[in-house]
Amino acid sequence: MNNHPDPSRRDFLKRTGSIAGAGGISNMIARCATDTAKVAGAVAATTAALSPARGANAAHSDTINLVLIGAGGRGTGATANALRTKNGPTKLIGMADVFDTRLNSSYEGLKGEFKDRVDVPKERRFIDFDGYKKAIDLLKPGRDIAIFATPPAFRWVHFKYAIEKGVNVFMEKPVTVDGPTSRRMYELNVKAKEKGIKVGVGLMCRHCRVRGELFDRVRNGEAGEIIAMRTYRMHGPVASGFSVKKPEELNELLWQIERFHSFLWASGGAFNDYYIHNIDESCWIKNDWPVTAQASGGRNYRGENVDQNFDIYSVEYTFPDGSKLIHNGRIMPGCHDQFASYAHGSKGLAVISESGHAPSKARIYKGQEMKAENLVWRGPRQEEDPYQLEWEDLTAAVRNDKPYNEVDRGVRASLTSSMGRMAAHTGQIITYDQMLNSDHEFAPGVADFKMDSTAPVLADASGRYPIPAPGLNKKREY
Repeated sequence: MNNHPDPSRRDFLKRTGSIAGAGGISNMIARCATDTAKVAGAVAATTAALSPARGANAAHSDTINLVLIGAGGRGTGATANALRTKNGPTKLIGMADVFDTRLNSSYEGLKGEFKDRVDVPKERRFIDFDGYKKAIDLLKPGRDIAIFATPPAFRWVHFKYAIEKGVNVFMEKPVTVDGPTSRRMYELNVKAKEKGIKVGVGLMCRHCRVRGELFDRVRNGEAGEIIAMRTYRMHGPVASGFSVKKPEELNELLWQIERFHSFLWASGGAFNDYYIHNIDESCWIKNDWPVTAQASGGRNYRGENVDQNFDIYSVEYTFPDGSKLIHNGRIMPGCHDQFASYAHGSKGLAVISESGHAPSKARIYKGQEMKAENLVWRGPRQEEDPYQLEWEDLTAAVRNDKPYNEVDRGVRASLTSSMGRMAAHTGQIITYDQMLNSDHEFAPGVADFKMDSTAPVLADASGRYPIPAPGLNKKREY
């Protein structure tokens, strides 16, 4: 067992090949005109090749076949974890994305590491918005797994099709970014559970064995009653959270998808994508969910950046028992960095995480000071990788046909994140029910996107996008 966690999913392609930059988009658009008959023929041939009589399942009846939908750093890393599972063979047989450069880079990296466990010839690499259907159609119902790692705006669309086909799913977080799609995901998951579809959600901290022991110890009263919690994710600009004006020659929709952290419709912005883990792991240890959120936030040093994010967020969540969770988010270069979660109990302090996602460095102190003499318990210094553990758990459930569905909890975590974001963006106190029942769907046309579709949010004459205006826009975030 490797006790040293792998690099994050976003870092995977840095080791195996670079992610395509925005400059490759225009070239991709020029190449994406596809002969329909040729694609249909390739899909038909692939389906025949993968039939029970001839396909990969015939060679290895125990093999779980995979397809990757969304081949950026996160999806590539998730696929790598899936291919590393120890409880039986897995094989990647299809990929889909809207950027050929990104898909090809992902393919080369995975093929280089996993060799014959990556069997994705060109006819099973799909470059268009409908590619997810062609990829899912390659899979065997009830056994194989589709990996969803596109921006979360597309999550419900892909999930709906997987349910229709009876295919198991691993979906990255967040799974929703607004009220209407959250309600839709809850409804879809009723059907998924009726069909017995296994679904993992990429909130991997819940699979951390050390955090799991901390949860048990807190439940047993070792820290006393939890009365306050605090989380921090404060660092400089990362991923695509900061974006300057779009180059004129690029397709606006595709550019926004490439820069998805910058746009609320695509990702929920920096808040949902970056902060959901700290919020979710804290709610897990508390064993409850907040019912209200109030917040403040603002833009400080945006310069030429045109994205929709704030630089700072401070949210006070309130649980049903009146206890609080304070989340502190900051995206600014040159400032103090911190990435941690803490729970304060009537007897002592529980460290949920103190070094990013892994290792957790979980421990419990008596009293509220983290002094060596106050240490009551600490987890092992070497921890298993939670990114890998979530895949071991999902594939074990598939192989043993055990109930396994994390969607409802994933939606709740996503809604809780959205509560805090909306509270900051509107300047109002936002309840869970308000967030869930909000009528503002950020991207209502997402299921019908084509390569030349209009983007859900458009720049003004200066190239800037609408930003939240707390106190002025009280019911909508933009």
